[in-house]
This record gives sequence, C-alpha cells and structure tokens, in this order.
Amino acid sequence: MLNKGGTSLEREAPALVVFVAPQGESSARVHMLTEADGLVRALAYGGASRAGRALWQPGNVVKARLMQRGEGAPTRVSGELLYGCAARILSMPLALAMMQSVCVLADATLPEGEPCPAFFGATLKLLSFIGYSPDVAEQTGLPNYIEWELALLDVLGFGLDLSRCAATGQTQGLAYVSPRTGRAVSVEGAGAWKDRLLPLPAFLHDPTQASSWSDWLDGLRLSGHFLARDAFGQRHLPLPAARQRLVARVEKLVADTNTP
Repeated sequence: MLNKGGTSLEREAPALVVFVAPQGESSARVHMLTEADGLVRALAYGGASRAGRALWQPGNVVKARLMQRGEGAPTRVSGELLYGCAARILSMPLALAMMQSVCVLADATLPEGEPCPAFFGATLKLLSFIGYSPDVAEQTGLPNYIEWELALLDVLGFGLDLSRCAATGQTQGLAYVSPRTGRAVSVEGAGAWKDRLLPLPAFLHDPTQASSWSDWLDGLRLSGHFLARDAFGQRHLPLPAARQRLVARVEKLVADTNTP
C-alpha cells in the first residue's frame, strides 16, 4: 500500500531468505524468495547485529515488511521469524547441504521481481520438510530435493520431458534422457546410442519405485547436467560450490554404501 503522499510503498509477506551478506557496520544485504514478487533484494538495517543475524539466515522463513520510499529507491526490509530452518539442521550435514544448495540455486538463477507462486510453495514445502524432520530428510529426502531441481529447471524455461520416449512415443520402459533435448528415451528407443544418454532413475517417472543412494546420485547428475548447461553455462558460470558439495557428499555416501 502507498503511504501518505504516495511517495513510498510498503508491503508485508512471508519470505524465504536465500542470501545474506554484511553491508556496512550493522546492516545486511538480504535476498528473499516471495510468492507475489519472486526474488527480492533488500537492505536490512541492523541485519548484522546479534538479533539480526539470528533472523536473517538462509533457509529461514520470515514475515517480511518491505519498504520503498519511491520508484527506483532501494528496498528496505524488516521482519520477524516465522520458521527457523537453519538452526534445526546444523548437526545434520546432508540436510544442511540440501538446504544450502536450494538457497544458492534459487538466488543465482531466479529473475528478480517475477512472481512464481507455485515454485515458492514447492520451495517452502521442501525446506519445511528438511527443517521439521532432518533425520528423515537425511535418509530419504534426496528424491524430494531432486524433484525441486527439476521444478527449478521448469520455472526457468528449461523443463525436461520425462513422460514418454522421444524415439518411440511409449510411456513404459523409460530408462534414459537425451543430454541434448532433455527428453526421456526407452530401452528400446535407445538402441546402440544408450552409452551417450543419461540414466533416468525410475523414481523420477514412477514415484512408487524403490530407489537407492545410487539412483539418487544419478538423479542429481541428471538435473545437474541441465542446470550446468542451461542455467549456468549460458552465463559462462560453473555450478555453485554449495551444489557441488552436495554431490560430493552423496558420492561419498554411495561409496560407503558399496564398500563391503
């Protein structure tokens, strides 16, 4: 709403904090994902104080009050904590790695100011699950995280088509994905080209299928291929370090699982 004089804008909304950095002696630059405004960048006065640091942490959900004195002026933000995800998972390395990767990927790829209500809801649901049940997320949460990465690709305009085989049109026996087109390929359709295709874990097209750490690693490599090529490669950037650390942690878990 506009304040008296019509020179400033104030609005209040739930927001997911995805990035925080110090600004001057006591303030902080804060990036947030919101339902109505998408990614928002703002300045939090006092954000670097003890109370501010507890509030403005990546992964936290806050009730954000956004203020802008006039068109083109920087956005200021104050807020109160609604849900503290970050503090709940500090001792859970895989859950923490998933949360950090979500925040960094969202901050690095989403355009500022473009509404994404469905994706905001999916992100909030994932981080609420990770924060509320970090022990469960450590054991079985990776499929949820991988589905989130596929949703991110979709909202960015790079969605994959895993519904049917690109070569035969069939919906059964899907086992691969074309690294060029992002479309599923069946065992029959792959033929002699299967070594050039990416594995498609069964849980991504049939959630009832049992899956393992190796399947989840294949899922991370699948979404990671398209994130690296389409979301970051077009800007000549590598995948963020937080995302690489998540994959490295899962690779270690797979190796440990396969060690007699």
